Amino acid sequence: MKATDETNDLKDAVNFFFELGMLRKTEHQGLRLIGVDNPGSVAAHSLRAAQIGYVLAKMEGHDNPQEVCSLIVFHDIGECRVGDINKVNARYVKADEERAVDEQLSKIGSVGDEIKDMWLQVEKRSTAAGNIAKDADYVEQAVLAKEYVERGYEYAQDWIDNCKKVVKTKSALKLLEEIDKANSNEWWQGLKKIE
Repeated sequence: MKATDETNDLKDAVNFFFELGMLRKTEHQGLRLIGVDNPGSVAAHSLRAAQIGYVLAKMEGHDNPQEVCSLIVFHDIGECRVGDINKVNARYVKADEERAVDEQLSKIGSVGDEIKDMWLQVEKRSTAAGNIAKDADYVEQAVLAKEYVERGYEYAQDWIDNCKKVVKTKSALKLLEEIDKANSNEWWQGLKKIE
């Protein structure tokens, strides 16, 4: 590889990193339907989904939970270019997310091919890891919805109910049932330091 080729490769990789920063600026749109003004970023969703994915993979007995995390980290990269389209908008608007992903990854060589393969595994649910990753994506949406139900957005329950209809793993369904019964503030009860 010539020095100029390496410089171009590095430049393309760095440009991809900057583009990934758009996920911090891209807000989830679905919760706007119920009046949530600041629903959180796609990047925040992806982080918690990856963390959930690790746990879910362990619950499902998957040999490589890190693989599931990696799939989830890249599962929303197309939204850098097409945005987050809620389910009502998707009824009328068709975004070519796969084209966006292809164009994003085209300049970063074989690593781009690997990332595209990971993206497809989640989108198509074509592997055990992809299936777990997609379920973790839904579980994260349900966790967020539960937090909003408790803030008075009663229609956020719809997200939890719909996630129960589409998950494929037994562990994800068990988690969704528990989320439905849970109180999102219970985790910190008794942890306050009182002097």
